[in-house]
Amino acid sequence: MISTREDLAGARRWVVKIGSALLTADGRGLDRERLAGWAAQIAALQKSGCQVVLVSSGAVAEGLVRLGWRERPSSLSAVQAAASVGQAGLVEAYSRCFEKHGLRTAQVLLTHEDVADRRRYLNARSTLMTLLGLGVVPIVNENDAIATDEIRVGDNDTMAALAVNLLDADGLIILTDQSGVYDADPRQRPDAQRIDECDAHDPAVLGAAAGTGGALGRGGMRTKVLAARQAADSGAATVIADGLADDVLARIIRGESIGTLLTAGQNARRAARKNWIAGQRQVRGAVRLDAGAVQVLRSAGRSLLPIGITAVEGTFRRGDLVACISPDGEEIAQGLANYDAREVRQLAGQSSDHIEALLGYGGEPEFIHRNNLVLSRPG
Repeated sequence: MISTREDLAGARRWVVKIGSALLTADGRGLDRERLAGWAAQIAALQKSGCQVVLVSSGAVAEGLVRLGWRERPSSLSAVQAAASVGQAGLVEAYSRCFEKHGLRTAQVLLTHEDVADRRRYLNARSTLMTLLGLGVVPIVNENDAIATDEIRVGDNDTMAALAVNLLDADGLIILTDQSGVYDADPRQRPDAQRIDECDAHDPAVLGAAAGTGGALGRGGMRTKVLAARQAADSGAATVIADGLADDVLARIIRGESIGTLLTAGQNARRAARKNWIAGQRQVRGAVRLDAGAVQVLRSAGRSLLPIGITAVEGTFRRGDLVACISPDGEEIAQGLANYDAREVRQLAGQSSDHIEALLGYGGEPEFIHRNNLVLSRPG
């Protein structure tokens, strides 16, 4: 695990995310000179023995330019149309840049459904791992051309964190148009100081992250810090840095004090299945717990039994991701349900010995088995 900048040199699998603000030439389409520079840097990392997955924004931005639109449209169908037009140009541009260094590229488009379904998650992981083994540079993007709000990951910062999860990557590098995370909004406070290193889960970091997405993007510094937290839950460190800094990728990996390093702190890597659960974005419902159940989950690492449930919210089905809520309203965990919401309403507060009598069949004694449950972090 990466605990300090000195550890960065030992990382061998990286996810690199490049945002729309860097990729576009002041609204005039893709900046191909910049793309060529990043391709050269990634090629150098590959040559040094690293594996790199590139998560790239820019499809919608390129599509807007090709369609002659000045602003990102508000309607989903128009955004999907722009993504369809721009995606081909984005991948073609990257392909030409990497070909100069003898590297092949592969386009990988994902939606939330691809990581929410266990079989599709494993298929995506297998494909990406095979591509890396072949020395190919996978270029990952959300499938904006077909993604709806219900299946959207949300932004490419989150997509990058999911790629870390998929691949058990050592580190995530988020290249942006800012020099890192500051202790205040530098646009409002000229005396704001860049945070050099910090635990990704330090509440002060999220509080300091300011700003929203620009005209071409969906994210902001807050989404980048949240992505770093998700990567930390997989045991990976994140560096958020200025993508236009000279030789930025090599300098980061050499351990130079550039950007902000957000580490996983004392987190141990989760088991692969729990990484998958932690990577889910669509919570389908919730159960409220009594104090005893909260204590058992937090301290004893045990399964959640029906007897500890006091109320059920939503209309989830067996296998759906469900939040576990404490008596004071705090989410303490998420996990995969063994029963649907209708059944849990019958089982709530009851001993597991009564499941067969209540439901008419003998099911699992746990509502959420400990192997399918991940504790949430405060803040």
